[in-house]
Amino acid sequence: MVVYADLHQQIVLSLSDNVTVLFCPAVNQGPIVQFKLSDIGEGIMEVTVKEWYVKEGDKVSQFDSICEVQSDKASVTITSRYDGVIKKLYYDVDATAFVGKPLVDIETESGSGETSEEDVVETPAMAQEEHTHQEIKGHKTQATPAVRRLAIENNIKLSEVVGTGKDGRILKEDILNFLAKQTGAILPPAAVKPPPATPKPVFTGKDVTEPLKGVQKAMVKTMTVALKIPHFGYCDEVDLSRLVALRSELKPLAESRGVRLSYMPFFIKAASLGLHHFPILNASVDEDCQNITYKASHNIGLAMDTSQGLLVPNVKNVQLLSVLEIALELNRLQVLGASGQLGTADLMGGTFTLSNIGSIGGTYAKPVILPPEVAIGALGKIQVLPRFDAAGQVVPAHIMKVSWSADHRIIDGATMCRFSNLWREYLENPASMVLDLK
Repeated sequence: MVVYADLHQQIVLSLSDNVTVLFCPAVNQGPIVQFKLSDIGEGIMEVTVKEWYVKEGDKVSQFDSICEVQSDKASVTITSRYDGVIKKLYYDVDATAFVGKPLVDIETESGSGETSEEDVVETPAMAQEEHTHQEIKGHKTQATPAVRRLAIENNIKLSEVVGTGKDGRILKEDILNFLAKQTGAILPPAAVKPPPATPKPVFTGKDVTEPLKGVQKAMVKTMTVALKIPHFGYCDEVDLSRLVALRSELKPLAESRGVRLSYMPFFIKAASLGLHHFPILNASVDEDCQNITYKASHNIGLAMDTSQGLLVPNVKNVQLLSVLEIALELNRLQVLGASGQLGTADLMGGTFTLSNIGSIGGTYAKPVILPPEVAIGALGKIQVLPRFDAAGQVVPAHIMKVSWSADHRIIDGATMCRFSNLWREYLENPASMVLDLK
């Protein structure tokens, strides 16, 4: 008996009377498609391959995650448009991939749909727009690859989560709320896993040169433009003693609703209330500084220290959100930032920024404006310091320093000072915010 085999068929030939002849017909395979990196937007022409979710020989279905790439603005998950088998990966991890060039070859299945060289780009911010189906216990559960990955990372079965999106689609918020019910609070992965011990420095005696990539490369571009802006600074201190007491009362209530409540939602909301009175701080100017645009939405950014470097996601439409809603959105951004999954939509469109340097240490800073914005604030750590009360007695007070920077081409010191005073009043008397909430 002689056996001949190839990729598609196996043939058994009969060479004598006691050998049976068998023939296995070839499996009907479709064409091999070069799966190219399509235009991600924002003028991005190259990305770094961060992680492959498939390997050669793996079977994939439509909307399955293929890889994660890092541009100079955000992480993006690339998903499949076809049912088929991965035949070739064109890049190694940490290699640079270019728009319009192949990422993988996919041998498509017959009847899987029309072939196209364009890939599907899915970012965490698009999770409510695109979906895929996952067969669980006889019914289809709708969730994006990013949502499924978040569920896997937290050992959550999608079949146990109630989807609140259209047609029962499971959203990231549903995963976070489910997690909160299990743990009592939403914690980013970095808070669950202790940070690795700081490695001891290794002195090799050799210079090392490597190219700037991803977020570092983006910082070069952004800061080069930013420091062409004539900055001026203004500093003050805020007595947060009443806010500290108020947060202590509200924190258990927020946790019962699945929200981790920090001080930052109060800082952000107070800034938004102040921007209503000083809209020029929520504006942008064109490149030649000939026109100014007053932004209707308060998209307030939070400078975030992540494993990828400095990223500044923003909370959209703060003027329409409650403190609790802001806290919920911050929880979502912190989870995505800690896992390197912040999407382009989370990072773009900011109108005003706060940088919480106090979470690491330090009291004062000289923050750099993030173009095209015109103002930024840096918040120092909260310290218990001696201060005099109204009766002249020395009392302990929770003091935080704040450092503002503004674009001196269109903003004068008096405007920045008045805004800071109003922002400080809201925080020193947090009950006063109730009067201006909408």
